[in-house]
Amino acid sequence: MPENSVFHGRRVPSKNVTWGKPNMVQAERRLLANALLDLTNQRFILLSESCIPLFNFKTVYDYVMDSTQTFVEAYDLPGAVGRDRYRKKMSPTIKLEQWRKGSQWFEVDRQLALEVVSDTSYFPLFEKYCVPSCYSDEHYLPTYVSIRFWKKNSNRTLHWVDWSRGGPHPSRYQRTDVTYEFLNKMRFGTTCEYNGKSTNMCHMFARKFMPNTLDRLLRFAPKLMQFN
Repeated sequence: MPENSVFHGRRVPSKNVTWGKPNMVQAERRLLANALLDLTNQRFILLSESCIPLFNFKTVYDYVMDSTQTFVEAYDLPGAVGRDRYRKKMSPTIKLEQWRKGSQWFEVDRQLALEVVSDTSYFPLFEKYCVPSCYSDEHYLPTYVSIRFWKKNSNRTLHWVDWSRGGPHPSRYQRTDVTYEFLNKMRFGTTCEYNGKSTNMCHMFARKFMPNTLDRLLRFAPKLMQFN
């Protein structure tokens, strides 16, 4: 990595990660731990290679830095993919009524990031008991944050995603899906609360966008998202 790159000296050693297993959360904790080494980092957002920004950098930066809350999606879901994944052996540290589900794509502040990487009470229970068909990446952070830090959490994610087609993965978008109308729907098509007020700017990112969408995204971005 070139010395003038913002990523110079920030490579995180990789370890094997298996989809659906607790080592996915271990990887997230390693990313947070390495990011915390830079004392200037105050907000931490988990993104994937299929995520795209919906607004320019300044808008996203101001949105997360000015927020009085963190953005970890957490909700109580009865049924096979929610409460039925709870393991009784997690009690009494985690009770059934405290069990939560949510997106793994989070935004947290420095205080919460420190708490997550130093957690020795809750995550070991997920490592031991939350194995398929329990998925730690969908339950650990929502449950942990809801138990310990619910007052400062928004209970929503900053990532727009479409689960309406069903299945274990959300909708994937190809080149022809990228239109002004679709992008604006993701940018302003939802109502939520931000710093105690209602707003239609709820999502800063969207997924899953395939590589063949890049040319159209780059064509639309300067005008629609006001990228330079």
